Order: sequence, then C-alpha cells, then structure tokens
Amino acid sequence: MHTGETEASAADGWERARQLNLANWNERASVHGQDRYYDMAGFLAGSSSLRGTERRLCGDVAGRDLLHLQCHLGLDTLSWARLGARATGVDFSDVAIGRARLLAAQAGIDATFVQADVLDLPADLGDAFDLVVASYGVFTWIGDLDLWARSAARALRPTGHLVVVDMHPLAQMIEQRDPLVVDFPYADDGPHRTSSESTYANPAAVLRAQTTVQWAHSLGEIVTALTGAGLRLELLHEHLSTDRDDRPGVFALGDDGRWRLQVWDQDLPVLFSLTATKNCPAEGIRSVQARG
Repeated sequence: MHTGETEASAADGWERARQLNLANWNERASVHGQDRYYDMAGFLAGSSSLRGTERRLCGDVAGRDLLHLQCHLGLDTLSWARLGARATGVDFSDVAIGRARLLAAQAGIDATFVQADVLDLPADLGDAFDLVVASYGVFTWIGDLDLWARSAARALRPTGHLVVVDMHPLAQMIEQRDPLVVDFPYADDGPHRTSSESTYANPAAVLRAQTTVQWAHSLGEIVTALTGAGLRLELLHEHLSTDRDDRPGVFALGDDGRWRLQVWDQDLPVLFSLTATKNCPAEGIRSVQARG
C-alpha cells in the first residue's frame, strides 16, 4: 500500500470515529440535565459544579481569560464565570453548545460558547487565554494526544497555564472490582469501538447512537505529549481518593465520605491532576507522589 493510501485510510478512520462520537454526544447532550446527575436547578439557584481540585489548581480566576475545553453543557464554564473569569467553553457537539448558551441566558451569566473540535480550534482562540482547563472525561476521547497538546498550547498566552484533572489510566482499565475484571488497556494501542445503550448521567435513557470510539493513554504518554508541545510541567498529582463516584460499581465509598479504588486491599489512583506553563525555562518536573 502506498503512503498516500495509508494516510487517506487513517484520515477516513479518524473521521468515522469523530462522526460516531459526535452522534453519541449530541444525543447525550439532549438527555443530560434532565436528571439528578447534572443539578441544573441547583446551579440556577447559585451552586457551583466545580470540584475542589481544579479550583485549587487554577487559583483566583477573577479577571483572567479562561478557556474550558470539551465543556459539554457548560456548567463548569459558567461556574468559572461566576468566579469572575472571562470564560469561553468549547465543545464539538452543536447540541451541547446550544444547551450551554441557553443555560447561560437562564442564569444571567456572561460567557462565550464555541462549537469546535478541540483538535482544530479556531484561529481567533490562539494566544488568547491565561488559563486553559480540561477536566473529567478528557483524554479517552482523544485519538491524537500530540495534536490535543499543541492545540491547548496554542490557545495559551506566553506564561499561561494549562490545568487538567482526569480519570487515572489505571482506573480506566477496570470494568469490575469484585471479582476483578480488567477490560481496557493502560497505554495507547489504537482505537477501541464500544457500544452502550445508556449514559452515565441517566442510565434509564436508551440511546439510539450507541457506538463510540475511545482510546487508552498512559500517564507517560500524556506528559510526553504536553512537554513536546512546548509546555513545562509544574505539577503532577495522582489522587488515591475523590469526592464523587466517577466509576459506579468500581469505586467504593469509605467511612470518610471519599471514594476509592481498592484492589486486594490496596488503594489505586483514581484521578490525576497536572499543571503546565507555556514558554517557561525548563526546570524539570515536580512530581507530587500519590496521596489522597
């Protein structure tokens, strides 16, 4: 097979995966928020959808330009705006962006929402943000980590900060804890096509677009992609507990109200968080060892 044919075939594969995922997320966006998972009523009454980890890592966002990647219904984007950020949310789902704009109008919050693929952000978003934030369900939907990292880096102003909080690759591997069932790889081995008729936010809803394509990425692959895009990693933290049940049936609730992933009585990481800075002198990586 000629190189051109190989590249064309790969491009066709990427586009098919994108269309499958877009159909699925458009349908999810139409049913999410009609359930208790996304507390729309509470949000409209003034509550925040943000969790402590991303708030601590971002610090005071008042007066700062913030880009929220893969924003879905926009609750986090609007929560950042409530804290004083000039917030912009991006998502590839036109249904999600439409609902985010409606929610902004209902809440009376000034924020911008852009329908765009995170791997191909509009040129006017380049060098425009002090903070780029992505959280919870980020990298499993990304086939090209290098492209994602370059896209995030381009959106940042010099010395701007990237903040990521996402499911730990170890936690992604486990389908069932007792007995232990591992059904997903730790590192990238290509696309994985999966099918599910339900969605995490509303298990009772039956989706028509049931097929999605996802990818595994190791922590090392993620870090390498970010540094390769010209970002200096400042902090990498592996979390042994979380305040929400991000994997129902896999995480277990402790007496302290925290959720953990325990295998043979040992805690495994459930989330990871990192911060990185654009165009700063290389000073190495400060790694914060796994802790709760």
